[in-house]
Amino acid sequence: MPWIQLQIPADPDNADQLEDLLMEMGAEAVSMEDAADQPLYEPDPGTTPLWHQTSVTGLFDSERDIEQLRAAITDAWHQQTQQSLPEIAVTLVEDKDWERAWMDDFQPLQFGERLWIVPSWHDAPDPEAANLMLDPGLAFGTGTHPTTAMCLQWLDGQDVQGKQVIDYGCGSGILGLAALLLGADHVIGVDTDPQALEASRDNAQRNGVENSRLDLYLPESEPDTRADIMLANILAQPLIGLAPHLAARVKPGGDLVLSGILSNQAREVMEAYEPWFVMDEPEQQEEWIRLTGRRNDR
Repeated sequence: MPWIQLQIPADPDNADQLEDLLMEMGAEAVSMEDAADQPLYEPDPGTTPLWHQTSVTGLFDSERDIEQLRAAITDAWHQQTQQSLPEIAVTLVEDKDWERAWMDDFQPLQFGERLWIVPSWHDAPDPEAANLMLDPGLAFGTGTHPTTAMCLQWLDGQDVQGKQVIDYGCGSGILGLAALLLGADHVIGVDTDPQALEASRDNAQRNGVENSRLDLYLPESEPDTRADIMLANILAQPLIGLAPHLAARVKPGGDLVLSGILSNQAREVMEAYEPWFVMDEPEQQEEWIRLTGRRNDR
């Protein structure tokens, strides 16, 4: 049985309301997609920004009368907002196992030589590797974004055996859990969003990480602990503001790894950390930069 697919242009101010309306009208599923090829950079933890031009797509049973459905959506939108709805594009799409198709989009990913991110429905390609079982879900990071991928590649290339690690802006916990699977002794995860901490906790349990090896905190309750490795994959401006705080959490000689930085922001971020760290040359993937450095003795 084919499905009726309705696509409606939206913007960040009305996309969520339009999504709710389509669900109220009986959509089996609703998704949002970039309508203008605009990169959506990784947000601060706990935020869910949308593209400036978003396409909201609703999937409806093919038995529905298309013209009646389109008129009902248009009328309901006008009653709610007193505004006209942009033109609704209608297409028929083939019947398929949508859940299976979604799952097939996510395959195991290798980072460096030892580290894999493996969705739970896949077998680990290398059972002897460090296999982090992590499913796509809330957009806290699954390793596909260059900012996360570069941090994972750095971790894979390091000897983290027995190290103390802080993952600042931990999101899904992907970086801290990868460090633990690679041999780190203990990780502190910090995030402003309680939901992110819950996601980290759930992923730790899924990967058999003992509670004693991972502690999770909101920033206001973060312990005054110094680590061998500081990981911070957030965004340039927060990283600049956090420079004194993050520097104070790194032991002399310890490593700093910063990501979530665009190429034109790298110099400013480096300058913010140079009072405390000897910074390396930036590493770049696509338009994104990873910065690393070592804490001086001061």
